[in-house]
Amino acid sequence: MYKKRSHLTLSFIAILLSFLVASIVMILSGISPKGFFVSLIRTMTGMNLQAIGKEGFFNARYFGEFIQITLPIILTGLSVGFAFRTGLFNIGAEGQVIIGSFGAVAVGILFKLPLVLHVPLAIMAAMLLGALWGWIPGILKAKFGVHEVVITIMMNYMALYLGNFLIKALPGSDNQKTVTLHASSLLHSDFLRKLTGNSRLHWGFIAVILAIIVYHFILEKTTFGYELRAVGHNRDAAEYAGIKVPSRIAYSMAIAGAFAGLAGAMLSLGTFDYGRVLSTFENYGFDGIAVALLGGNSALGIFFSGLLFGGLKSSQTLMQASGIPLEIAMIVSALIILFVAMSYGIDKVLDALGSRREKKHESH
Repeated sequence: MYKKRSHLTLSFIAILLSFLVASIVMILSGISPKGFFVSLIRTMTGMNLQAIGKEGFFNARYFGEFIQITLPIILTGLSVGFAFRTGLFNIGAEGQVIIGSFGAVAVGILFKLPLVLHVPLAIMAAMLLGALWGWIPGILKAKFGVHEVVITIMMNYMALYLGNFLIKALPGSDNQKTVTLHASSLLHSDFLRKLTGNSRLHWGFIAVILAIIVYHFILEKTTFGYELRAVGHNRDAAEYAGIKVPSRIAYSMAIAGAFAGLAGAMLSLGTFDYGRVLSTFENYGFDGIAVALLGGNSALGIFFSGLLFGGLKSSQTLMQASGIPLEIAMIVSALIILFVAMSYGIDKVLDALGSRREKKHESH
């Protein structure tokens, strides 16, 4: 009898299959898969499995860099996942990151405040601008039926060019970047740098932990979250039950945008200390789609899938040093998405194999 497996089980199988196929590709290309896995583990833990018992076995800097690279990926995963849970597809997280980043940069340059006020104000500016950039497609969807995928794709490009224009308009900016933000607005930490071998790890990880908790609390523990999910499951039934469907659609996209805007703050206030003029997308928003899909749109699932995709992204330098092409990590990421999309088919295949084993057992 068919019994659907949990998303966690299917995600784990998807990861294993993606690593297996990628290993086959590497072997056929004359590349040893060992270097890939050693580089990935070293990036995510700081431990060099090829130097066990030797002096260079552990390097905290790799771990610190891995965490700071992962933070915005987890947040864009939360952004896309929140919209998914409410029946919407927020493909505009990339643009929301860019606009949110500008908000943090503008506050960091234009204001000079005490640390206890400056950092929260910069973060709030990023989240509010990200929420605004998400609310616009939400209200267009709610009021006029414009599909959110179409409008968010368009707004990604609007964010890229508008963001660059606004960044260059800030005092002291040139065609590549802004002046350095006031130190009171930054998430940098000398303590965390020393603790992790002079990595760029910053206090933003606290904001990410809080964001994960807020995500779970809103969707699972509040009436408002129930209404958002009800609208996503069945809009007509939700409206019949008295839920204000248009406002819930707009709120959902705004909250999703706020998570992505916070990711922009992590980049401007944590990873860098200046605003950047971007020549193209950095794909944080698109990574968020993969993270949300693999994590099953749950808070904990997005956290762990974000760690995996962050590890794949941050380990690319080590992989290249080991003679492994940059494209291998991209192939693994793409395979994970492919196998997650095939999860129903994988589930049916496993069920058929299980039934066959049971019949053989019964026949004996």
